[in-house]
Amino acid sequence: MKLTKISFSAGLLLAACTAVGAAEVSSAQFGTTSKGESIDAFTLANARGVSVRILSYGGIINELRAPDRNGKCENVVLSLSDLSAHENRANFSSLLGRYANRISGGGFVLDGHRYDLKSNAQGIASHGGPGGYGARRWGAAPFKGTGSAGVVLHDYSFDGENGFPGNVSMQVTFTLTADNVLRIEYRGTTDQPTVLNTSHHVYFNLAGSGTVFEHRAQVFASRYTPIDERKLPVGTVEEVTGTPLDLRTPVRLADRVDADHPQIRIARGFDHNFVLDKPAVGALALAARVEEPASGRTLEVRTTEPGVQVFTANGFDGSLKDSRGRPLERGAGIALETQHYPDSPNQPTFPSTMLRPGETFHSVTEYRLLVGNAPGTCAR
Repeated sequence: MKLTKISFSAGLLLAACTAVGAAEVSSAQFGTTSKGESIDAFTLANARGVSVRILSYGGIINELRAPDRNGKCENVVLSLSDLSAHENRANFSSLLGRYANRISGGGFVLDGHRYDLKSNAQGIASHGGPGGYGARRWGAAPFKGTGSAGVVLHDYSFDGENGFPGNVSMQVTFTLTADNVLRIEYRGTTDQPTVLNTSHHVYFNLAGSGTVFEHRAQVFASRYTPIDERKLPVGTVEEVTGTPLDLRTPVRLADRVDADHPQIRIARGFDHNFVLDKPAVGALALAARVEEPASGRTLEVRTTEPGVQVFTANGFDGSLKDSRGRPLERGAGIALETQHYPDSPNQPTFPSTMLRPGETFHSVTEYRLLVGNAPGTCAR
């Protein structure tokens, strides 16, 4: 985790608010939660016709429209029908936190003190527990820059929430740039020692429908963290060489998700943390590249994080429907969750996710939408 000694305050949010511009940012009510909270949808658009819709509920990326090689713009992320569907399906294409991914043993020890987390029957706390970052209303402020538009989401979670220590202030900035990059920047502070690991669980399907099994995926990682039958890290870091998890050169996902290998069998596909090959700790570097041959669409993912969890929607069985009423089957999307490693609070050899008062958690991930190797433009 990259920690910098900078001040985090409402001033950052206020500065963003003063840059509000209507030309490339619009908002509308998306719905009302079961608690009676009004939720807004913020649509960011650039001059190329690319647009993204972000909800103030969970920071959900509800739509991302990108061109194919013929300029046809389609939604390339999985979307559910309405707000109620999102409330019933936790963490679907949403922000993750306070701790993305899994923590074992029902909690962790920090500075000699044991913290018990809300966990399942196996003692696993997942994505921060119930009511985490993906299942709450965030404050929101849109803004406009030179050729770009965005929205700043802000949240304050209290000491003891789901067992985590410290009052944590979190700010997440979504920016759509002129060259079709969706940038997500996270900043957080705490008033007590705690652990913090944020990410986004957006599901991509560059074809716009069907499955992602014909997509070609490349992950710039020579190592990964093996999992056990509970999908928890066993605590080691191993080479991908000679395994179906070797994605260092582009591979057709259909050729790997049913491979006869213990790690693939456990997850019924990919649900693994890859240890990224980075030029320096905290560098914003290329993590993954996904291509869809039929449309020509390409997605590049860059991140400051040390790992990326690749997940091929292995548990989808058609019971969940998308916004057009189509059943979501196994492989309907691929998630590329940039983050620190799962269960780091209980794995002393993994990079630390500890955050202390006076430090600022800072993380950046960029999703770059291309046609081949260049930004595309939607046909008018």
